[in-house]
Amino acid sequence: MDSFKHLLIVDDDLEICDLLHDFFTQRGFRVSVACNGGEMRKILQVWDIDLVILDLMLPGDDGLALCREIREDSDLPIIMLTAVTGEADRIVGLEVGADDYMEKPFNPRELLARVKAIMRRSGQSANTGETETKQPENRTFHFARWTLQEGKRELRSPDKVLVQLSSGEFELLLAFLQRPQAVLSRDDLLAATRGVEAIPFDRSIDIQISRLRKKLSPGSSQHGLIKTVRGQGYIFTETVKVR
Repeated sequence: MDSFKHLLIVDDDLEICDLLHDFFTQRGFRVSVACNGGEMRKILQVWDIDLVILDLMLPGDDGLALCREIREDSDLPIIMLTAVTGEADRIVGLEVGADDYMEKPFNPRELLARVKAIMRRSGQSANTGETETKQPENRTFHFARWTLQEGKRELRSPDKVLVQLSSGEFELLLAFLQRPQAVLSRDDLLAATRGVEAIPFDRSIDIQISRLRKKLSPGSSQHGLIKTVRGQGYIFTETVKVR
């Protein structure tokens, strides 16, 4: 069992925890369950977790605070579970570093699809813990004195500082670097990062771009390397060299 992917479910609803524990265990995952932030921290200290399914509404530290805490020093994939009416909270969840979100009530099979999609983006297989047979290309992208090493999934600033990227941010930046100086629609970018088409009013790509802009232009109020093209999408304005 040690080779199976290990999920951590953080939710104070015991019925949901039991449902997801049984559902994912039956499909070859290892599953740990925490009901609050304290239990979550203990599990993260003991086990190598591959993905966190994190509820927004929790006793004590809520899901937003815990997501922000994880993101301070880790790119561990996070799927946030949110209430149907909590649109503003969903947006904030993406802003603080969640890779994806799902509204309650949800279909476990759709959650499974989201888990597998995020694992594919990070080069993991769904169950075995091994990387996929197809390895990432060993390309290095150079732009505005920044470098992105595709195989290592490492972004370094002009000062050679390693910048942490979530799996969604990495795939988004890679999509831009593969098609620099071309306008990419939200559909294009969502397909590149999630493998699905955009739905009306889906702001997840806009949130991801906002986070990526802040990392590429820290301390700046300008849009920097990624410009908005009104009514069309976004464009990466810098010249990119690939080696």
